[in-house]
Amino acid sequence: MNNHFSYIVITPARNEQDNIVHTIESMVSQSLRPRRWIIVNDGSTDQTATLIDTAARNHPWISAVHRPDRGERKQGGGVVESFYDGFSRVGQEPWHFLVKLDADLSFGPNYFQRCLSKFSQDARLGIGGGDIVREVDGRLVCEAPGDPPFHVRGATKIYRRECWDAIGGVIRNTGWDTADELKANMLGFATYTFKDIPLRHHRATGSADGVWKDSVKNGLGGYTAGYHPLFMLAKCIKRISVPPFFVCSAGLWWGFCQGYLTRAPQIADPALISYVRNQQLNKLLLKPSIW
Repeated sequence: MNNHFSYIVITPARNEQDNIVHTIESMVSQSLRPRRWIIVNDGSTDQTATLIDTAARNHPWISAVHRPDRGERKQGGGVVESFYDGFSRVGQEPWHFLVKLDADLSFGPNYFQRCLSKFSQDARLGIGGGDIVREVDGRLVCEAPGDPPFHVRGATKIYRRECWDAIGGVIRNTGWDTADELKANMLGFATYTFKDIPLRHHRATGSADGVWKDSVKNGLGGYTAGYHPLFMLAKCIKRISVPPFFVCSAGLWWGFCQGYLTRAPQIADPALISYVRNQQLNKLLLKPSIW
């Protein structure tokens, strides 16, 4: 393995028996394999644990971690808890890139080789990842074409070691997969999706929780990340026309307001919140912004 391309992958998985087989096949086929792939079974009640253990027996670079079943799916923060459980197993093992990868994706055999080449071409790149697509009427289409240019989907995040250390890892709460990018940008790193490197999503984002719950979660994530209320309001208005009409918009706004009503904790970083709100006001005022 090229030492400059050494990477470790951590995959949280809960009840993914129908999808993780695709992810395992994709990882095993990689032209540039990871130094280690840690798959964290987050209390699955199906055959996910068995599939993970089989993969670990067949491939010495795959490690299985099993967490007890907490009895329910924990939105947002649950996946981060599982991720950090896997990360704790890394210890002092050297790595240049850290990957958070979901257990319902498939991708080409040169996926990681192509992605890591992007990092070698852009010294400022701190967080990157492929473009998540899904099948619609027999065609593969981008799952979230309206994402801001700085965003990398939480299902596939590749962190450069220097960026990971600078941002202090990810917050253990809803909104983690936006707060990390915002802080990285504030500190001078670039973050973006590789539009020419696709991954296929075998389960649509939010489908495990439903549109309403997923929208509420995202709204709360915006609150956690310190979004400006005017920016969130504009975002909700824009989403009114997104099917199912009004549901996504209303869920976002309710989740955002819920943060204030319950006095939920926000990022304990006043400088970051100030940066985020300034960037959002710039966007509303048609000025240059990361949005």
